Amino acid sequence: MAAWQRRDRRRQRFRTEPKAEPWTPRTSLGRLVQEGKVASIEDVFAQGYRIAEPEIVDLLLPNLEREVLNTGLVQKQTDAGEKSRFRAIVATGDRNGYVGVGSGKASQWRSAVEKAFLDAKLKVGPVRRGCGSWECTCNEPHSLPFRVSGKCGSVSVDIIPGPRGLGIVASDIAKTLIELAGIRDCWTRTKGSTRTTASLIYATFDALKNTYKVMTPRDWVG
Repeated sequence: MAAWQRRDRRRQRFRTEPKAEPWTPRTSLGRLVQEGKVASIEDVFAQGYRIAEPEIVDLLLPNLEREVLNTGLVQKQTDAGEKSRFRAIVATGDRNGYVGVGSGKASQWRSAVEKAFLDAKLKVGPVRRGCGSWECTCNEPHSLPFRVSGKCGSVSVDIIPGPRGLGIVASDIAKTLIELAGIRDCWTRTKGSTRTTASLIYATFDALKNTYKVMTPRDWVG
């Protein structure tokens, strides 16, 4: 056995993996979830709780997926000169009616993505699904029950229910976010400066959150 092989074997023998620290809840909701008194994410929103710890989402939504929607460099002027950091916008969802969007900044790209993912967990919310297209009567939750609108800055987004088999007619950014929410068929209509990616993302997220607003006759498509 070569000398470098013996050194590697000794290093592996004495190398210890860092142990994950047990979660100690800091909020009343966290303690209820840890004790099993709140066993589902539906109970959290039905009782009006506010999620303030990402570990709550980890326990109640273990199948979350995440997608990096946008990254870039931001600069800050300091006494020592310009300080550059990475900015990331991350979307998370279970493709079954829950989605969240968060942002984060850090000196390293990976750290910025992790911060954005944690922020997205804290902003996870329910999305109402249904079959609201007059062209489809399957009564399955493949689309939206009615038209919804969202706005951020100068960008406004309308999401319109579509018939089964249509797919998602949207830009790549909006399509990724809508897919994470569990919607498979819809049309989208956008207005404003859609080249501003961050505004487009948050306008789409705002529209998805508005699926739980009070419906008016104007919202129905037909």
